[in-house]
Amino acid sequence: MNGVLGWDIGGVNTKVARVVDGDIVDVQARAFEIQRQPDALRPLLLELTQAVGGQPGDVHALTMTAELSQAFRTKREGVRFVIDHVLAAFPGALVRVHTVDGRFIDGAAARAAPLDVAASNWAATARLVAQSWPDAIVVDVGSTTTDITPIVAGSVAARGRTDPERLREGELVYSGALRTPAEAIASTVPFRGGPTGVAAEGFALAGDVHVWRGTLAPGDYSAPTPDGRPATREFAGERLARVVCADREMLDEGAISAIANSLWAAQIERIAGAIARVARRHPALERGPAVVTGLGDFLAADAARQAGLQVDRLSDHWGRAARHAPAAAVALLLAVRLEKEIIDR
Repeated sequence: MNGVLGWDIGGVNTKVARVVDGDIVDVQARAFEIQRQPDALRPLLLELTQAVGGQPGDVHALTMTAELSQAFRTKREGVRFVIDHVLAAFPGALVRVHTVDGRFIDGAAARAAPLDVAASNWAATARLVAQSWPDAIVVDVGSTTTDITPIVAGSVAARGRTDPERLREGELVYSGALRTPAEAIASTVPFRGGPTGVAAEGFALAGDVHVWRGTLAPGDYSAPTPDGRPATREFAGERLARVVCADREMLDEGAISAIANSLWAAQIERIAGAIARVARRHPALERGPAVVTGLGDFLAADAARQAGLQVDRLSDHWGRAARHAPAAAVALLLAVRLEKEIIDR
């Protein structure tokens, strides 16, 4: 076995990590909206494999969230689509799909039990983190969502398994560092001394807030901007002005910063509230640590501190692979599993 490729295939981003001899040797990610070009998934998998130095003998570990894409009418359809494209991209290779409860199953079994593997990426990250932090809350803020997963005594202690259950339990928050529309973050922002309603027109995204505030690099703004203009601070400011139906001739830098800071505070408050809710269920976790990761680890850290938790950044331990934690985690977990199977023989 040359190595293990860990895949995290989402509806708008696809990520891969390559593990060799227990070490993460490379990670790559591409923005890819599966709804726009579903048949382009297979070529993308091959491109990313080449980008991380994949070899013909590599094993593939798969986790996904793409099944929720509107390209598919059901999760069953989406899971089967992803699995079929992975198997077609790597004919003859060993492919294992990670389940929410931590098993690795083959493609046929995953196709037969789609809800066991749908949106299981958070579980892979939490299981690997649990090996180093036996009592912690994992807070992974991606481009679109936030995963909040408790670990107690070395085991994943999440109440929810499916996305609807996790939304109900506060373990999944649909607020991310990039793609969340401004109007989904707050219903009002400050404008000339008073709270002002926001325009629900998709004028600005969370990415504009964080690029303006300097906590997200323009190069990390991988989603299409609402106006089609560049993901620079200048144009982020123009998009934020439109949140109150204004423009940059009407609003100075201070006014834009007031809007951005208000949206940032509302996003932090929502995520912090969910973290605190999860922490209250487990007395051992009420002060943390919160292991924060993802594109928006800066949001995760601020929210965890607001919830009263100590913070440990996964990037301090994994480097840039932490930004794509599920892909790295699923590869490392399968590598250990396969090595154990070889030893047990």
